Amino acid sequence: MQRTVTTIMTGLMITLCLICANVWQRQQSQYREGVAGEQRGNFMVALTGYESAIRMYLPLSPTVERSAERIWRLGEAAEKNHNPEQALIAYRSLRSAFYAVRWLRQPGSAWIGRCDSRIATLVPQRTKGNP
Repeated sequence: MQRTVTTIMTGLMITLCLICANVWQRQQSQYREGVAGEQRGNFMVALTGYESAIRMYLPLSPTVERSAERIWRLGEAAEKNHNPEQALIAYRSLRSAFYAVRWLRQPGSAWIGRCDSRIATLVPQRTKGNP
């Protein structure tokens, strides 16, 4: 009986490690895609890569925080370029990425609050006719 329990527990631990490794690898891949898009000046590719990296959430992964910072900087750059529509896309994307993540507590709650604040400021500045 003890051997069966040990075998099952070992199998579960190996499975958990493989899942975490797979998620980590995908998270890194998406982050690199975001960096590449940003270097090419492609806003949407960068945003999508960083957002996907956040959605591949692993607790304590620094890539989640780096991705959030990169999206925030994309939004700030859009604001400086007088493009509130693009800034709204960035901030909304960052907020929704964290809302899509589930864990024991809500990850990114500080980022969500910061995004809500920026969105509330930018919505009145958007061009008429755009949601």
